[in-house]
Amino acid sequence: MAYQLNGNAIEHDEEGYITDIGLWSEELANLIAQDEDIDMTDEHWEVVNFLRDYYEEYQIAPAIRVLTKALKKSLGADKGNSGYLYELFPYGPAKQACKIAGLPKPTGCI
Repeated sequence: MAYQLNGNAIEHDEEGYITDIGLWSEELANLIAQDEDIDMTDEHWEVVNFLRDYYEEYQIAPAIRVLTKALKKSLGADKGNSGYLYELFPYGPAKQACKIAGLPKPTGCI
């Protein structure tokens, strides 16, 4: 299974998470988001970029509770809550946002 981007096949697992996070790009993120029925806005990108920075620092994709706490601390209570995140990523904020960010499936997610 693979995403097709500019004539290249980018492998992913059965759930759609890319297998080589080094191949991630904004263009690929848009393709994954399209596959997830998400139209990327600045708010979506803010979460995706936050997740990429978080992963770079801690080497782990955060589950929803950790993500909301970290976002609240960094971006404020209006964005650091599950209601806001579910509006952006309705099929599971941590899972869907991490997939679009090119990160592994968050720990603790089914």
